[in-house]
Amino acid sequence: MKFVVAPDKYKGSLTGQQFCEAVGMGILKVFPSAEIVKKPLADGGDGTIEVVKHYLNAVEIETTVKDPIFRDIRAGYLFSNEKGVAFIEMSEASGYKLLSKEELHCMEATSLGTGELIAHALDQGAKEIILGIGGSATNDGGIGMATALGYQFLDGNGDVLSPIGQNLSRITQIITKNVHPKLKQTTFKVACDVKNPLYGKDGAAHVYGPQKGASPEDVVALDKGLQNFAQVVQKTFGMDVQHIPGAGAAGGMGAGAVVFLNASLISGIDLIMEMANFDEVMKDADWIITGEGQLDQQTLSGKTIAGVLKAARDRNIPVAALCGSVTLSMDELEATGLQYVTSILNQVGSLEEAKKESFKNLEMASYNFAKLLQDTKAK
Repeated sequence: MKFVVAPDKYKGSLTGQQFCEAVGMGILKVFPSAEIVKKPLADGGDGTIEVVKHYLNAVEIETTVKDPIFRDIRAGYLFSNEKGVAFIEMSEASGYKLLSKEELHCMEATSLGTGELIAHALDQGAKEIILGIGGSATNDGGIGMATALGYQFLDGNGDVLSPIGQNLSRITQIITKNVHPKLKQTTFKVACDVKNPLYGKDGAAHVYGPQKGASPEDVVALDKGLQNFAQVVQKTFGMDVQHIPGAGAAGGMGAGAVVFLNASLISGIDLIMEMANFDEVMKDADWIITGEGQLDQQTLSGKTIAGVLKAARDRNIPVAALCGSVTLSMDELEATGLQYVTSILNQVGSLEEAKKESFKNLEMASYNFAKLLQDTKAK
């Protein structure tokens, strides 16, 4: 039998690779000659960088960039010289994790550091750049990122504006004559799982601004700024960014990436599965085994398990999910399309105790699953 093991991590207890090891050990106890193909996955969120490093055989490169409030920091990204591919996480240079609660104020924040990482990767010879945009502290429409790449944003007097959210409403011109020469020679893909428009009640400012330190008055100002930005983009590039699904992601970085990088916005799990050559490894598989720390409503909207289910459905391969905990009802589980679901918890105890026992419990859960398959085959 052929099993493809394709999990997300168990946050705080198991990496995707450790999940694969535990499941492989459990299955081989029952089917010693089984083929186990280990393909840890991620959806563009926490832990993605380790999975990408695995598939790209990449090294981490570090450089000095500006953080969201223009301080110098050291930030890194992954680069595969062999493949010419770089993977950059916006949160490393422009993330809220870099700021204290008191410093979080997206009116004054910039994505400049993310652009500096991109420029550095271009100078290293990157031919493809994959950008993860989760965890940003910014609402600047990507003008900070674009500034680092040579774009200039002018006000009505022809003065160059500082690339922060507060100045979006003051932009009247976008100057492109000094843009980084390697931009047009490079392919950009952005891991983006939200569909928010750039502005409006479902846009970047209204939905995400408050959690980035924006007051109700700030939200209104930022939304108007994003509307103005969209109008100037339309005038300059002939692009209607408001109707691009995901334009409002990461404070408008979704729109900025499309406009300034000519990027494609792709779901995180689809990007990682492409790196993992998942379509190829699924061939002739009898089962795909996936899992994550908690199977809940969020799982079904763009997370790793949802991506695995979609890929498996196209090939009519059954999928088993071995999860830390399961909070879906039976009707909800039935609707997922999973053929087998279990929580690996097998005794009452604290969350910390459960995390410590995750590897052993997962090995046991996969062993029990394999025994069930064996018994079914015997009949």
